[in-house]
Amino acid sequence: MAEPRQTPWPVRLAFQASHRRLRASFDDGAVFDIPYGLLRRESPSAEVQGHGPGQKRAVPHADSVMVTAAEPVGRYAVRLVFDDGHDSGIYAWTLLRALGEAAGRAPHR
Repeated sequence: MAEPRQTPWPVRLAFQASHRRLRASFDDGAVFDIPYGLLRRESPSAEVQGHGPGQKRAVPHADSVMVTAAEPVGRYAVRLVFDDGHDSGIYAWTLLRALGEAAGRAPHR
């Protein structure tokens, strides 16, 4: 028998270009609006995070980027493609949840 999953699972990702944000809905009922700029600044790629502690690079144009594509990576993540050419960040569901919590919950609609 499989152990129950403890990490909330995304049930919907809605890319809202007009608001430059990703609305991520999870199976525990939480809904978060994550700005594209935050996603770009916190990309888990080595290009942004570096290869060790203290190597994180600033992304000065982050607040002006758009997400142009999203591709599933197995059952655990999504790879986001930004209009500035950045496409090497693989966002695990746990990272999306953490970024959503950092950005704050979406208003109820």
